[in-house]
Amino acid sequence: MSDHINPQNETDVDIAVCGAGPVGLSLVALLIKRGIAAARIALIDAKTVELARQDPRSLALSYGSSQILQDIAAWPIAATAIHQIHVSRRGHFGRTLIQRHEFQLPALGYVTRYGTLVTALAALPALSEVRLLRPLQVTSSSEHEDSVELQLSDGSSLRSKLLVQAEGGVFGAQGGKSLQRDYQQIGIVAHVQAGTPTAHRAFERFTDQGPLALLPQDDGHGHNYALVWCVRPDTANSLLALDDAAFLNALMQAFGNRLGRFIKTSPRNSFPLGLNAHPATSARTVAIGNAAQTLHPVAGQGLNLGLRDATVLARMLAVDVSSETLLQFAAARQSDRSMTIHLTDIMARIFASAPDGALSQTLLGLSLGLVDVVKPARRLLAQQMMFGRR
Repeated sequence: MSDHINPQNETDVDIAVCGAGPVGLSLVALLIKRGIAAARIALIDAKTVELARQDPRSLALSYGSSQILQDIAAWPIAATAIHQIHVSRRGHFGRTLIQRHEFQLPALGYVTRYGTLVTALAALPALSEVRLLRPLQVTSSSEHEDSVELQLSDGSSLRSKLLVQAEGGVFGAQGGKSLQRDYQQIGIVAHVQAGTPTAHRAFERFTDQGPLALLPQDDGHGHNYALVWCVRPDTANSLLALDDAAFLNALMQAFGNRLGRFIKTSPRNSFPLGLNAHPATSARTVAIGNAAQTLHPVAGQGLNLGLRDATVLARMLAVDVSSETLLQFAAARQSDRSMTIHLTDIMARIFASAPDGALSQTLLGLSLGLVDVVKPARRLLAQQMMFGRR
């Protein structure tokens, strides 16, 4: 594997992808499927394959995302199907229940683990000829008239016609000109076990402090759920300090008794929540997925938006690997990105900035009731969540 720069002003590869997570791997597979030679693609990642495979995080995939993965032979994988999504407001009127049969679909979405998905993607035969550089980081990049030059953490360099930044981000990690918002919320994540589960039903429960999501993650008996609980920092500190029994009791108080008593929890982790949308495109570099937009986890749209980014970019680069294509891509993705970002942002801000029981929170509850009654509104919401625009 050579890392030198061709002295005749030629590039080592046509496309360099930084980030071998689900979005980066999917992009590479989509590029190859659409005719880009695997040997002309470089994939760079800071983690080893084994470390990525061991990542236990839960991922919510929309039905549209499963279609994208099926297109590159990375589906089906071990996942729990979501047949219903129950959306409600704790202690207030208003709820909606979205069901798969309304849309004649086998599922509204799926829940899987990060390690499961990246293992399936990394094992695709089409990726075997890709120039894989890991564990390595891109320490700097410089754009030239006809290429972008990457300096890597082992001291080597790589020249590519285009660079796709697909490295997963977290809130506050990006600088530059971007749409940023600190929600002053903390996301608590864990896996919990319920005593009286409802098979294949996901829950999005709006509390006074933020959304609480429970996603079915089947252990073979239907009792396991992936939890994402969004609360204010002082509440998060209190919840994280509780023992398991007290934490499960607090969860019961916030969620209600639709699943009976919660009887078991895994160790809990937490992360700050915010919006960091930085989809800027330069002449030779483009960002997709979390590198372009890190969203609040409400409605679980981050990965799904990133996979739609990858789908559109691969389709366009298959026609023309050029800086003009990157500009066209930014325009093509503006509508879907804007709608998804603003939808999640509005829902997050209602709870992050308003006092408990505020009028804005009550109005959201009323709107949930209306969505349940007005079928066109319900279909529009479901279509955006399941498919977006690609």
